[in-house]
Amino acid sequence: MPRGARASNPGVLAAVDLGSNSFHLVVARHVHGQLVVIDRLREMVRLGGGVDAEGRLDPGVAARALSCLERFGQRLRAMRASNVRVVGTSALRTARRKQNFLVSARRALGHPIEIISGMEEARLIYSGVAHMLPPDRGRRLVIDIGGGSTEIVIGEGYEALELASLHVGCVSLTKQFFADGRITAKRLQRARLAAQVELEPVQKAFQRRGWEHAFGSSGTVRAIAESLREIDPQSRAITVGGLMRLMTVLEAVGNTRALRLSAVTEERRPVFPAGVAILLELMKALNIDALRLSDGALRDGLLYDMLGRMTDEDPRERSVSSMQRRYHVEIEQAHRVEHTALGLLRQVRANWDLNDPLASLFLKWAARLHEIGLDVAHSGYHRHSAYLLEHADMPGFTREEQRLLAQLAGGHRRKLMLAGLGELIPPWDKLALRLIVLLRLAVLLHRSRSIAPLPTLKLNARAGTLKLSIGARWLAQHPLSLEDLRQEVEYLRSAGLRLRVYAGSRLVLA
Repeated sequence: MPRGARASNPGVLAAVDLGSNSFHLVVARHVHGQLVVIDRLREMVRLGGGVDAEGRLDPGVAARALSCLERFGQRLRAMRASNVRVVGTSALRTARRKQNFLVSARRALGHPIEIISGMEEARLIYSGVAHMLPPDRGRRLVIDIGGGSTEIVIGEGYEALELASLHVGCVSLTKQFFADGRITAKRLQRARLAAQVELEPVQKAFQRRGWEHAFGSSGTVRAIAESLREIDPQSRAITVGGLMRLMTVLEAVGNTRALRLSAVTEERRPVFPAGVAILLELMKALNIDALRLSDGALRDGLLYDMLGRMTDEDPRERSVSSMQRRYHVEIEQAHRVEHTALGLLRQVRANWDLNDPLASLFLKWAARLHEIGLDVAHSGYHRHSAYLLEHADMPGFTREEQRLLAQLAGGHRRKLMLAGLGELIPPWDKLALRLIVLLRLAVLLHRSRSIAPLPTLKLNARAGTLKLSIGARWLAQHPLSLEDLRQEVEYLRSAGLRLRVYAGSRLVLA
């Protein structure tokens, strides 16, 4: 440990939510199986308002965001959390040429930023809400209106059953219809129509699924609920009638700067009409009688997700198993490849800088899923596998994690394609090729799909050189495998790696 560094505090977890409207930090302690929140921070950044139509991030907004993250980073260092996850949502999904910002953000926080998909955002929101509610056997509908997107989920218990991420949020809608602060009936109607357009493709699926209770999450819904209680102290839930009354108040005010509801802070006023318009349209379209407020949110879902990873309930494992079933993976063959790949990793992890626990996790998952493309077509199936892994909804995985899995699976056979590796987040932009090589060797050695065990394999790695030693008898009995290894020597040479194959102690390929 560097001099002056402080040890992490076991059992302390932290989640950072880089939303399009607000940034949130929550720190909790894991005590006797429960999470106890010990600190929360929130700052209105409006990152989504700084992303233009071409996806460029405004330098002034980026500077404001980094200042906030420096303050968050100071708090994280003081709390000494042992597990930290930082996720970016709609604004960072949309932004292009964001690598410099992400590098600066990582430096400010001391932790990397994961950009999650809209569906993963919805799953985490539902998890946060579900864990904050009393146990209930009935289905729940959850709505979360963010700055750049709106997530709606139906779930039962802690499991999400139906998820959608709509490309409409209070910041993005404000830029379209309320940028100058003026509020008119026509603008409110156009904002509602924009929300309706986004909801329409998933509306029937949600209505068919059905639910018993509906809940709203996060700041926009909270501000609306508190405003309704201010207008009507008897209000106990958000209703369509209450929202219509609130729309009348907004029309009468005429401008966000003149809005004087105490529940709506000065920083929230500009985006408040858009939030009301979105929620009203959702409640009318989905026939929601009453929407109650929940304390749970995305950041709480992140905490419980981390807790699951610590207690062998990693949702990524369930996603991998689901993908295996969906694409009819031959489980026995995948297990053979996984066993061999992990055995090779153990032999080279020190010399190849693969000591990070994620290295074995992603090599394991890639081994289990490298053949899913066979369910599409045999020709070029590794490319089909890569496409599915990058673009499928895989709960628990971030976009960067899916991209890494896609690179591993897509590179497991034939000519090595190196172009996409540089787009991976560090350190995987440099280390992914090494995992690919291990997977390639494991797949090659099990190409016959035989249940017979392999001989003892010895693999030594030094920088750009690999030495693989296999029993001489086995190689003599498997001439096709020897020919495959001969071809592999050429493939790896084109990637700047030298593979030397020994039959026992005798060099046979170089």
